[in-house]
Amino acid sequence: MIMRIFQVVTRPGKEEEFGKFFHETAMPLMKGTKGIVNVLPGAPRTDTPREFSFVMVWDSLESLKAFVGEDYQSPHIDPAEAELVESRSIKHYDLVE
Repeated sequence: MIMRIFQVVTRPGKEEEFGKFFHETAMPLMKGTKGIVNVLPGAPRTDTPREFSFVMVWDSLESLKAFVGEDYQSPHIDPAEAELVESRSIKHYDLVE
């Protein structure tokens, strides 16, 4: 299994708008995606008010590639979030049980 950690820093002043996208669009999309075993969404904390994250567990690299394409190591951008996000990062790990 593959653990994918996706982190986003919003543009200043876009936290609320991105939060709406995060809760209403991104979370339902990820939770309903074939090949995802678990999704752990992370919302901002007081000391990091512009940071959001997803930890996703995929059943296989093949499932992940089927969803995002061969370039799975690049953080993919939903057009609805492009104007709201200052930076994004993505990391992958083999899940250890």
